[in-house]
Amino acid sequence: MNRTTILGFVLVALAVLVLSSVYVVDARRKVLVLQFGEVVAQRVEPGIGFKIPFVQNIVSYDGRILGLQTLPQEVTPLDDRRLVVDSFVRWRIDKDQMVQFRQAVGTGGEEAAQSRIALIVNAAIREVLGSVPSGSVLSDERTKLMNLIRDEAREKAKAFGVEVIDVRLTRTDLPEQNLASTFARMRSEREREAADEIARGNEAAQRVRALADRQVVELVSEARKQSEIIRGEADGERNRIYADAYGLDPEFFAFSRSLTSYQRALTADTTTLVLSPDSDFFSYLGSDRGRAAAEP
Repeated sequence: MNRTTILGFVLVALAVLVLSSVYVVDARRKVLVLQFGEVVAQRVEPGIGFKIPFVQNIVSYDGRILGLQTLPQEVTPLDDRRLVVDSFVRWRIDKDQMVQFRQAVGTGGEEAAQSRIALIVNAAIREVLGSVPSGSVLSDERTKLMNLIRDEAREKAKAFGVEVIDVRLTRTDLPEQNLASTFARMRSEREREAADEIARGNEAAQRVRALADRQVVELVSEARKQSEIIRGEADGERNRIYADAYGLDPEFFAFSRSLTSYQRALTADTTTLVLSPDSDFFSYLGSDRGRAAAEP
């Protein structure tokens, strides 16, 4: 073997050695340098790094925010109305806790971390939702409950170098076997509320009608009172006028009253009277004044 061939082998070996000692850190990844399974260095900034060939090896993890969709699970709130709940979790590996993350998940990497996060989040969901009635889960309090679940899961996930950023409940449904009974119960509750509202409306309407009837009676009574007062005043005024007229000329007043009586009693074709000639009805006609008035 000549020197050229040996030199070629040496150059190839050197090239392999150099290439084996260089590693590239992608901007989307985080890197740990392991030596015989122990972490000896970590690299979170993008660029080129060096390691001891054949002695040290590289393990990289995704440095981005990752998503996890948990499997549906049944949760029993305080009112024993079971709910089927699942969630979506946003998480990432804490760059300051990569060694702790490696020790916690071993060679499983992100997949092992996802399994552990799912267990933590599911436990937090059962604990938080189990402490409130189902109505709170389906109301405006839902955001507050999700924040409580996130905070509890975040605290527990710190133990293995994971930062839980957010937890969202994506589904809060009733189990299929409970839908019919739940709908029936909801319908009966709404019917009871409707009956209560109708009863309160009828009561209010009755009060309004009673008030209106009382006001009608009061108005009619007041109107009758005023009319009687006016009628009495008019009768008094009439009697006063009659009295004044009688006082001025009693004979003329008697004459006028007799004529009025004759006019009312002796209407044409409507009245028949059978009276004796000396009846008081014709006393004025039979008197001297009447005969004098009748003579031309």
